[in-house]
Amino acid sequence: MEEQETTQKKPAFKAVMQKRFTAKRLALMAVFVALSYVVSFLEIPMPLFGASFLKLDFGNVFIVLISFLLGPVEGVIVCLLKESLRLLSSSSGGAGEIANFLVTSSFLLLPSIVYCFRKGFATVLITLSAACLIATGAALLANRWIVFPFYFDAGAGAMFEKFWEALLVFNLIKTVAIGGLTVLLYKRLSNFLKKMKI
Repeated sequence: MEEQETTQKKPAFKAVMQKRFTAKRLALMAVFVALSYVVSFLEIPMPLFGASFLKLDFGNVFIVLISFLLGPVEGVIVCLLKESLRLLSSSSGGAGEIANFLVTSSFLLLPSIVYCFRKGFATVLITLSAACLIATGAALLANRWIVFPFYFDAGAGAMFEKFWEALLVFNLIKTVAIGGLTVLLYKRLSNFLKKMKI
């Protein structure tokens, strides 16, 4: 009996995967990986409170967008692929890319998961607002325990204490900006994809 149930589950899982990862959806994901990767190099310096290393980019807009358009799993996959490409020119030994992956994933998961079950502008605004706080907290943790130890070694704690306020303000600004752009672009892209039957 158990063997029969396992046999039935395999085709069902395969059908879900085939529906979820069609050629059109995979192609769209590839386009968003490329867009996110390229745009991530267009950085705007934001030296808040003397933290000259802070730079704002909007590459994550495409990752959050794809998570709304296709789902949270696809969003995380696009994020992972984008950060994998960033590894090719990394100056942080992978520490920055790992931190970015964790922070971006923490930002997209709540809104995109809730959106799967409950659509609506109010839902998007509420969940994105919560996601801004979650991602900002995740960014503080990632910087303290992943990024700063790589750059500052034994002085990581002291440097984090010096710059944590700058990191807090910066990541709040960044997440709000990315969330705002996502809201502005989502509807147009959603309508376009419906016409394309993706």
